[in-house]
Amino acid sequence: MEKPELLSPVGDFECLKSAVQNGADSVYLGASNFNARARAKNFDMTTLQEAIKYCKLRNVKVHITLNILIKDDEFKEASKLAIDCYNLGADAIIIQDLGLLKYLVQNYPEIPIHASTQMTTHNLAGVKQLEKIGVKRVVLSRELSISEIENICKNSNVEIETFLHGALCISYSGQCLFSSIIGGRSGNRGLCAGPCRLPYTLISDTNQELDKGYLLSPRDLNGTSFLPSLIKAGVKCFKIEGRLKNPEYVGIVTRYYRNLIDIVYENLDKSDKEISEFLIKKENEINPNTSMTYLEELKQSFNRGGFSDGHLSLLPNKNLIYKELASNTGFYLGKVQNFKPNKGYITLKLEHSLGIGDKVNINSDNYTISELMKGNLNIRTAKARRYCNYWKNKRKYYSRSKNI
Repeated sequence: MEKPELLSPVGDFECLKSAVQNGADSVYLGASNFNARARAKNFDMTTLQEAIKYCKLRNVKVHITLNILIKDDEFKEASKLAIDCYNLGADAIIIQDLGLLKYLVQNYPEIPIHASTQMTTHNLAGVKQLEKIGVKRVVLSRELSISEIENICKNSNVEIETFLHGALCISYSGQCLFSSIIGGRSGNRGLCAGPCRLPYTLISDTNQELDKGYLLSPRDLNGTSFLPSLIKAGVKCFKIEGRLKNPEYVGIVTRYYRNLIDIVYENLDKSDKEISEFLIKKENEINPNTSMTYLEELKQSFNRGGFSDGHLSLLPNKNLIYKELASNTGFYLGKVQNFKPNKGYITLKLEHSLGIGDKVNINSDNYTISELMKGNLNIRTAKARRYCNYWKNKRKYYSRSKNI
């Protein structure tokens, strides 16, 4: 069995370098037009040529995203862009528009075409139809369970790609009209405004408030626990979502899954229990460069109240939505032990280290650490398992710490 490909997101050249240097087998990125992340910096033809050259020198593949619906008057320009990207050395073109996909496959069969997850290919019949048309790879909808993915891999002859990590939509991939309807910005044209990340109130038919918060905002996917099953099923490529994320995020997430994919692949002859133990051990291994575990790094890079299995499990996912906050929540820092309003500070018991420049959230208020003290001495880091006294004014957020 061939080792699955790890495909990382790239929104600009710094993200490209971060992905490649942290172990990506391939990257996906957008040109200036016709891609589903119009708000990313993306690449013009000059920088795209440089990006492809950078990757080729390091044996990394480049997939170009042309993954929006194409209007009639754009068809000629879109097809030319696909051809130009391939001539520059791109390894594949990821396409949503069925008409454009079919045109390129029939007229330019030498160009490897991947059917985007935006095509909502969610069953075996859909995969078989795309296989018949002549695509090289199908990126499955993110709404499929592990058993559905296994069935598709077993009964099709086309390469299968699945998402392994990153943001999830509340709607089926490629089928959401929410942003388009309320704001005139279509997700199928690369301009999604993310209305599912806004707060809402759930009202009953008798006008009673039933719930409130970020009720349509899913936690990000973390497919670690399903990684062995997905590899054994025959998934060809694992995709990380995040072309709007920064280089640090891209590097951390790529490195995390590079390690785990290698571990699973090298131990496929072991039992599921043994492989699971290897994964847990790696997740909790300390990275000597950061003094954090790899799982802590992953959480700190971005998470919305933790992660979920998305739709991979056969059981209903009651952990899918995090209604408290739609943006990055970091991870649990510690517990407030005491509060003295007359002195203007609190005492916090740390579960993780705290350093100058760190951002913290207490009771929905955000602060940036500008000074730390131990006794009368300034320090740069307060270690875990210490009591820290914090006091604040309008501009700064101070801390004084001592050993428990």
